[in-house]
Amino acid sequence: MKLKLFFSFLTLLINFAAFAKTPGRATILEGDGNNTLSGVVTDKATGMTIPGATVSIPDLRTGSVTDANGKYMITNLPKGIYLVQVSYIGYATFNQNVDLSKTSVLNVQLQTSAIETAEVVITGLSKATEIKRDPIPMAAVSKAYIDQHSASTNVIDEIANLPGISAVTTGPNVSKPFIHGLGYNRVVTLEDGIRQEGQQWGDEHGIEVDQNSIDRVEVVKGPASLSYGSDAIGGVVNLITPPPVAEGKILGSVTGDYGTNNNLINTSLRLQGNDSGFVWGTVLSYKMAKDYQNQHDGRVYGTGYREKDARIMLGVNKKWGYSYFNASLFDDEQEIPDGSRDSLTRKFTMQVTEADTYRPIVRENLLNSYDITPLHQHVQLYRIYNNSNITLGSGNLIINLGYEYSHRREYTHPEATDVAGLNLHLNDYTYDVKYNFDMGKGYETTFGVNGQYQTNSIGDATDFPIPAYHQFDAGPFFILKKSIGKLDLEGGLRYDSRSITGQAAYVDTTVQYFPALYTGPNPATTPNVTQQFAGFSKTFSGTTGSLGATYNFSNAFLVKANVARGFRAPNIAELSANGPDPGSQIYHVGNPDFKPEFNVQGDIGFFLTLPNLSASVELYDNNLQNYIFQEQILDANGNPERVNADGSSNPNGIYSRFTYVQTKARIDGGDFNVDIHPYHWLHFENTLSLTYGANLGNGGPVPDSLKYLPFIPPLHTHSELRGTFAKGFGSLRNVYVFVGFDHYDAQNRYFAAYGTETYTSGYNLVSGGFGGDITDDNGNAVVKIFIEGTNLGNKNYESNMSRLKYFDNTTVPPGVQPGIFNMGRNISLKLVIPFDASRKVKTNG
Repeated sequence: MKLKLFFSFLTLLINFAAFAKTPGRATILEGDGNNTLSGVVTDKATGMTIPGATVSIPDLRTGSVTDANGKYMITNLPKGIYLVQVSYIGYATFNQNVDLSKTSVLNVQLQTSAIETAEVVITGLSKATEIKRDPIPMAAVSKAYIDQHSASTNVIDEIANLPGISAVTTGPNVSKPFIHGLGYNRVVTLEDGIRQEGQQWGDEHGIEVDQNSIDRVEVVKGPASLSYGSDAIGGVVNLITPPPVAEGKILGSVTGDYGTNNNLINTSLRLQGNDSGFVWGTVLSYKMAKDYQNQHDGRVYGTGYREKDARIMLGVNKKWGYSYFNASLFDDEQEIPDGSRDSLTRKFTMQVTEADTYRPIVRENLLNSYDITPLHQHVQLYRIYNNSNITLGSGNLIINLGYEYSHRREYTHPEATDVAGLNLHLNDYTYDVKYNFDMGKGYETTFGVNGQYQTNSIGDATDFPIPAYHQFDAGPFFILKKSIGKLDLEGGLRYDSRSITGQAAYVDTTVQYFPALYTGPNPATTPNVTQQFAGFSKTFSGTTGSLGATYNFSNAFLVKANVARGFRAPNIAELSANGPDPGSQIYHVGNPDFKPEFNVQGDIGFFLTLPNLSASVELYDNNLQNYIFQEQILDANGNPERVNADGSSNPNGIYSRFTYVQTKARIDGGDFNVDIHPYHWLHFENTLSLTYGANLGNGGPVPDSLKYLPFIPPLHTHSELRGTFAKGFGSLRNVYVFVGFDHYDAQNRYFAAYGTETYTSGYNLVSGGFGGDITDDNGNAVVKIFIEGTNLGNKNYESNMSRLKYFDNTTVPPGVQPGIFNMGRNISLKLVIPFDASRKVKTNG
């Protein structure tokens, strides 16, 4: 019934096209295209020029900043029609498609507005598009948003407060993105459009990206298999690195960030240049933190970390297009918490022997140290990738190629600290080739194919949760867009195929606590050798697509609707896991008979933008087939089964045995936003996110303990009162100050079966921040200051999205709340010192 209503509404929108008119823009266009675009940016009301305005062409990754006279120039531009964006604080953002083959001068008049943003996105689209004109539900945050939320300790936490987005966490350095209740291998993470692959099925490590190297984040909130294939069934998070600086510039910055809770020290150096279209850049970062703390637990043992990052970019912007080569290194040492405590004092204890018969209390000097504990994980990710956009015929050939090597080790042996318990080597090759062109009569078309090839080896280790395997994906697709006045239509189809082959493996258990892979002859008859994995070969395939429309009733009101089908092949852990994962304290058991997941999601959104008010309502209905989830295995007494590393039962074992099952499921909800601007400098922002996840079963009745899905976020509201003062006060410019209030409802709709999840109480959190630029006599920033405080009330709380909620002894004293609580009060001080190393050029006049 809901689908019928949805399609009826879509038909109604299409019928409105007959009455559509194109809204006008206040611009001046003149001259013939000569591979440059120049002009002047002025205030529409006063006619005064606007220095420091940003002029960018997102599809070409190029742009400029207006000089003291409001003038700009962008060179080495290809011919074609591209979206040009002009923005400045306190003004409505200007967006317009410009034919660069006919235009060399574009003068822009900006209009003052309390609502400054008209966000443009590139993720999952053939060309850069305003969010409000694309039917697919999306969100985006800028560099300013990232800087002002400096208390976030990783790149995913920086966006986890956006409507519809959350994160499953394992302490402050480990966050997995969730979109409308779906995460892990159901959300594809990209860096500059290149897939990020790093054992996403695992709980205990985060996204292997340096947060200091990211200037923008774009999120697709719904099935994106049409553009990205398997695993994008829940959505996409695209982490975008800094764009090139303007022609002739060499710009850089030094950043320092300190967090009071875990004594985080985060430092970074950034340097970028552009010489006649030859662009380059580098980012070097170093982070370290002690164990985090809260009033309930004190310092939480095993949550410190140390991270080193480096990246370099070399590229060219020419009249034929652009090509950028990137190389990066992510090196993270993360301690492994397990939550064990002394039964009398409730102080944290640590494992010191392989037999693990006694655990001493952790000394205070270890809790308050930057030194990484002997039991920790070491995650390294090496990436090389290329983004190219080449003008070819009447369109653009876009090529994204990437290689990454992920090396993940977990050191879990207290008496042999140099021996890795887990040792995974993942090689991943990704390709994405597509051609965008205009078919005429307003039809914008994209044909392409993308996929990946993976190999994984399990190395010298003692724990083997997954087998060695190789995998190949391929997915051809096409996307068609057309605008008819106020109506924007978009749709496409895709076919995916994934082949995965797992290798058989045997384990020699002769040496107690140190099993090893057996590679000798006759494994079936060799003493102390058991089969860990059986070989297998599977192929999964599916057809996906998307169809949507946006109708702009006026510049103030629009409606968007979209229906999309997603596809996800089961991952290697779901198919064949049979072993412990020390970092997650789970002994995984897979199922090789699984079918691929499919979903159909319908979205509808209503958006209102007035001079002093903006509001939106976005609703979604997501129906999933063959939804895969984990559930605990019970022992003979009906209790969660605890096992040793070799899988043998032990009531005091450190691992819980989990298996995977499939079911039908449904996730419904909505994202709501009201932003009030009583004055141009004052913003009162309010959002609400609601997500309901239900297990529909496979035909029979579903027991109460099974009727909800795991890791579904509770109702969440966020209110923020913000003042922004672009002109500032004297030498202090771009001043902002805000206070925020977050409410999380109690989560009583949880996956209760077998004790997998438990009830989570509701809680309220208060945050705040302020900052600005200290400028010189010419108005140039000398120091940028960003201060943010989170959980200012020092609230003791547990989030249902925190895995540490379930880290504790198998039994706890009566009246004691089990688990590890979230971080207490944290105040972050971030300083950015920009510098200009450009050659000074003398000008006349």
